[in-house]
Amino acid sequence: IDLPVQKSLQDLAFERARTLRPDISLAILPVDNASGEVRARVASADYADTRRAGQVDMTQALRSPGSTLKPFIYGLGFEDGLIHPETLIDDKPSRYGNYAPENFDLTFQGTVTIRRALQLSLNVPAIGVLSKVGVSRLSARLAQTGAALVLPKNEAPGLAMGLGGVGVRLTDLVMLYAALARQGSAIALSEYTDAAPQNPRRLLDPVAAWYVGDILIRAPPPDNAPHRRIAFKTV
Repeated sequence: IDLPVQKSLQDLAFERARTLRPDISLAILPVDNASGEVRARVASADYADTRRAGQVDMTQALRSPGSTLKPFIYGLGFEDGLIHPETLIDDKPSRYGNYAPENFDLTFQGTVTIRRALQLSLNVPAIGVLSKVGVSRLSARLAQTGAALVLPKNEAPGLAMGLGGVGVRLTDLVMLYAALARQGSAIALSEYTDAAPQNPRRLLDPVAAWYVGDILIRAPPPDNAPHRRIAFKTV
C-alpha cells in the first residue's frame, strides 16, 4: 500500500460521496497493471457512515457489474473474427426468446459501429454479440482468469449476464481490466511485498485486448479528465 496514495484517495472518496445521494457508497482500488500490486484500497467512503453502509468492504462485496463486462464480450468477438471496431451493427428492438434488452435511456441509435456501440455502452448491440460469442464461453473465459462470477442458486448463465445479471467483486473486476493493459494477460492482484510470482492466465488475445483499449481510450472522458489519456468504462 502506498500511504500517500491511500490518504489522497480516502480524502477523495469522502469528498465525492458527499455529492452523491446519502444511501450511495463507493470504493476505490488502484493497482499497478504490470505487477498486479494493489497501491491503495478504499473500501468505503466513510466507515462511520451507517446510511452508506460504511462498514461494508465494497471491494469484496458481491455487486452487479452493470455494463462493465461489455468490453470482454466485444473482446471475444474481436478474437473470433466475428467483428472489428468499425463493423456496423444494429441498435434496434430485438428479442431473444422471452428476453428483450433495452438501452438505459429507452431509445435506439439505429446502425452504429462496434466502436460507437461500446463507447456509448449500448445494450442491444452488446447482447447481439454475446448471443454469437456464447454466454458459456464468456463465463468460462472470465472464470479461467480466477474471477469469480456468482449467479443465483440453480441459475445458469444467460444473456442478461452481459448487462449485469451476475455478482462480481470489485477486486476481480479490477483484475480483469488490468489484463486489458497487459495485452490480455491476467494475473491475480497482490497486497504483499513477498507474494509469489503469478502465472499469467489468458483473458483475450493481444490484438483483441488492444482493440478494446483503443476504443475505451477514445471514448468521451469523464468530467475534468484529460482527453485520450484514460481508457475507461462506465457502469
